[in-house]
Amino acid sequence: MNNLLVEFQKHLDQKFPFLGSRKILLAASGGLDSTVLGHLLKLLRLNFEVAHVNFGLRRSDSEMDERFVKSLASQWNVPFYSISFDTRTYAQEKGISVQMAARDLRYEWFSKTCEENGIDFVFTAHHADDNLETFLIHFLRGSGLDGLCGIPERNRNIIRPLLPFSKRILEEFARENSWEWREDSSNAETKYHRNSIRHQVIPLLKEINPAVLKAFQSTISHLQQARDLVNTQINTIIPLVKKDEKDTEVRYDISKIRALENPKAYLYEFFKDYGFTDWESVYDLLFAQSGKRVFSKTHYLLNNRGFLCLGKNVGKKDIQYFINADTDELLFDGGGLCFKKIVNDITESKKDVIEKNSDKNVIFVDSDSIVYPLVLRHWKAGDYFYPLGFAGKKKISKYFKDLKLSLTEKQDIWLLCSGDKVIWVLGKRQDDRFKTKATTKNILKISIKK
Repeated sequence: MNNLLVEFQKHLDQKFPFLGSRKILLAASGGLDSTVLGHLLKLLRLNFEVAHVNFGLRRSDSEMDERFVKSLASQWNVPFYSISFDTRTYAQEKGISVQMAARDLRYEWFSKTCEENGIDFVFTAHHADDNLETFLIHFLRGSGLDGLCGIPERNRNIIRPLLPFSKRILEEFARENSWEWREDSSNAETKYHRNSIRHQVIPLLKEINPAVLKAFQSTISHLQQARDLVNTQINTIIPLVKKDEKDTEVRYDISKIRALENPKAYLYEFFKDYGFTDWESVYDLLFAQSGKRVFSKTHYLLNNRGFLCLGKNVGKKDIQYFINADTDELLFDGGGLCFKKIVNDITESKKDVIEKNSDKNVIFVDSDSIVYPLVLRHWKAGDYFYPLGFAGKKKISKYFKDLKLSLTEKQDIWLLCSGDKVIWVLGKRQDDRFKTKATTKNILKISIKK
C-alpha cells in the first residue's frame, strides 16, 4: 500500500489545513498504529514531538515499550517525554475501571505536557477498526446518537488523523517499509469487552461483508449529518423554552416543553450532558407536583412551580441532620420526622399494637439501645443493616438492588442512624437491632411526617 503516504497527506490537507508548522505531540505506545503514524509524520516533515505513558500494567513489558518508543524518538530526532503511573492504585482510589483510569491519566498528562512545552495539538493513532469497535460498544450499551457517531476526528486539540485507514492498511505499509513495532499481549485477552469485539465480533462482520469498514464509514457519515440536524433544531428550541438563570439554577418553562411534539426526546437532548440516566423519571417531572427532584451524580432537576430547574448538586450525600434526645420534630429536605417517647407506660395493648405494626412510615425502637445524637443522612458505600424479620446483615446497596430501585429513588432515601449503626431505612425497613423486646421499658416512636 505504497500510496498510504499520499492518501494521508491528502487527508491532512482536506481535514486539517491549519496544521502547517504547528507543533504536534504524538501519543506513542510503541504499537503498530502509533509507530506508523510517527513514521508518516517524519516522512511528511511535520513538526512533532513524542510522548509515552508507562501505565505499569505489564511489568517488564511496559519498561521495554518505553525504551522502544524512546529509541524511535531518537531515530526521528525529535524530543521525547515519558511518565509512569500506578494505574491500578489510581483506579481503586477513584472507583473506576483500569481502562478508564488509564484514559484519564493519559489525557490529563498530555494536556499538561502541551501547556508546559508550547505544543498545539495531540495526535493519537485511532484508526478505522478502532472506530468500528467503539461504535459497537456504544451500540451494545444503548447509546444515544452522539455515541453512535463514532470517535471524533477532532476534539479540541486532540486530533485522530488515521480514522479513515484500516489496521490492515497500516500493517501492510509497515511491513513494506520493514518498520518494527511492539505487540501488547493484553490485546489478545478476550476478558476485556473491547477485545472480545475486536477478536470475535468484527472478524465475523468482515466475513459476512468484506467491505464492512467502508459501509461503516458511510453509516457514520449519515449519523453525523443527522446529529448536525438535531443540534440545529435544539439550538433553535432552547431559547424558546429556557427562561433564565436564577442564582445557581437554569430554569426551563415546563408548559412550553410539554407543548413540543416529542418532549421526551427534547429532554434528552437538553440534559444529556449532565449525567442523567433515569430518563423516565426526568420525563415524569413534567407532570409531577412542585418540589419533585431527579438527581444525577453531578446535577439535579427540580419541578418548581411550572419551571424545570437545573442546578449542580451540593454534596447531597454529605448533608446530615442531628437529632437530640429532646427533639420532637425534624424537618428536612424531602420531608419530616416526628419523635414521641413512651416511658413506663407500656400496657399489653400497646405492646400488641407495636408488635403488629405494619406501617412502613412508623417504627418503634428500644430507647435504651440508641445513642444520641441520632443522625439522618443519605446512604453511602459500605453501609449495611440487619433488616427486621430477616436473618443476618445486608448491605444497603444490595437491599436497594433487591427492591429494584432506580438511581433517583436510591438517592432520595434517608437513613436514620445511631452512631455508625442504621436504625431505619426511612419508609422501607427498620433494623432488627433496635426493635422492642419483652424486656423493653422505654420506647421511642418515630414516624414520617405527612
